[in-house]
Formats: sequence, C-alpha cells, structure tokens
Amino acid sequence: MTEPTALDPLRNQWWAVWDRLRRNRAALAGGLLFAGLLIFVALGPLLWMVDPWQIDPDNRNQGPSLGHPLGTDQLGRDLLARLMVGGRITLAVGVAAMALGVGLGVLIGVVAGYFRRLDGVLMRLTDLFLALPILPILLVLVLLFREALAARLGEAAGIFLLVVGAIALTSWMHTARIVRADVMAIKERDFIVAAQSIGTPPRRIITRHILPNVLSPVIVSATLGVAGAIMTESALSFLGMGFPPDVPTWGRMVFDAVDYMQQFPGRVLWPGAFISLTVLSVNYLGDGLRAALDPRG
Repeated sequence: MTEPTALDPLRNQWWAVWDRLRRNRAALAGGLLFAGLLIFVALGPLLWMVDPWQIDPDNRNQGPSLGHPLGTDQLGRDLLARLMVGGRITLAVGVAAMALGVGLGVLIGVVAGYFRRLDGVLMRLTDLFLALPILPILLVLVLLFREALAARLGEAAGIFLLVVGAIALTSWMHTARIVRADVMAIKERDFIVAAQSIGTPPRRIITRHILPNVLSPVIVSATLGVAGAIMTESALSFLGMGFPPDVPTWGRMVFDAVDYMQQFPGRVLWPGAFISLTVLSVNYLGDGLRAALDPRG
C-alpha cells in the first residue's frame, strides 16, 4: 500500500473541484462553447484562407453564397473571414485586459490585506475608482492618448495597448476587494502566525502561503473579467472610439454595419451574436467555477 504524498491533498482538492464543475451542466456547456469559439477564431483562418482585408468593389453588398458563406460588406470584403480575424483581436483584448486588471487587483488586494498601515489608503483609492463613471473615463483616455500612441507604435498596436490598458485600469477594483478580504482572514490563521514567529519575511509569506490560498477567487475574477473586457471593447468600438476601420474587431464590425442594418441585418447580427455567445459562455463558466471552488456549495 502506497503512502500518501504531500501533493495528494492538493491533487484531491482539484479533482473535487473538477467533479463539481463537470456536474454543472450550464458551466460545462459554457466551457465547451467558449472552447468552440476559440477553435473557430484560431483554426478558422487556416481553413478558410480568404483575405479579410481584400477589397472587391464588384462583389460588395453580396448575400450568402458558396464563395462568401456570410456575404460581403460595403467594400466587398468577406464577412466570414473578418469574423474569424476579428474574433482573434477581440479575444486577445479580453484576455490581455483581464490579465492586467486581475494582476493589478491581486497586487493591491494582497498589499492592503497584509499590511495594515497601507490598507486605508489603498481602499480609499479603490472606492474612488469605483465611484468614477467608467465609460466616460475610457472615452477621455482614448481621446487623450490615441494619437500619441498611434504615432509612436503604429495605429493598430497603439490602439491595442491603449484599449487594453484603459480597460485594465478601470476593472481591477472588485478583484482587489475580494482578495483583500481573503488575505485578512488567512493572515490570522495559525500557519501564518507560525511563519511570522520564526522570522519569515513578508514577501516569502505572501508568495508561498497567502497567494496559493486566494487562488480560487482570483480564477473566478479572471474568468468573469474576460467577459467584462470584451463587452467594454465592443462598446468602445461601437462608439467609434476603439480600433480603426481596417481592424475588424466584432464591435467595430457592428459599428460599420449600423448604416446598412435595414438592408443587410446579418452584418449586425453575426458579430453581435458572437459577442453575446462569448460573454454568455464565459459568464456561465465563471459561475460554475465559483460554485465548484466553494467547498460549501
């Protein structure tokens, strides 16, 4: 009979999480749908090798056909190819903005929860950001820095960094509050007090003992943060303040198709449907992870 190793409790914990998650049909469906969307945008352009930027005036405003399954836009560009490439950009914005926002929220939450003398200042800063109107702040940031970043890094790369940074700067607050509450509870436990009593430096306590124990809420925040970032980027693009016209994000495609909505409603419905399905699948997956990671659930 083999003796249990030190990794067995952690392994058993994650197996229990997976067991609870796979019994949640909504979360499982959301995860499968999100995986399907990732496959669509990642492998689709390798199978449907049509240039999404190729302008063909002779085939503009065409309906679905064998050559263009979803039709073409007002410049004759293939809508299916633009949906695939636009999905890559939209999901890249969502993941990058989520990573920056969650990372900033975890940093502020851990520092505020562990170091009592910094708690008041950081939480008042968090309250200040929560009180700000997010969309106007995003519009102001884009207006202020769009031209400078586009001139320095190129239009597409500059707008990508600006949109990702602006979304991250306005989305870290809820993660910081959740992490701070968990850190304040964890640092009172016996194993943290024992580590402090033998002179373990705070940096080592945070990285080896506290961060692994706040991983569950961070994973949930990260999952839901992707959906929030995608919605924000789509709103900015729909208002004409996001990516330039030649960069086909899903939000930009909706914005470009508004003037043709009555004649060609599919141009709005297809990118809008992909945005809705992505946000819905991520939200279902996030809710399922929240329930699976809660041992009381």
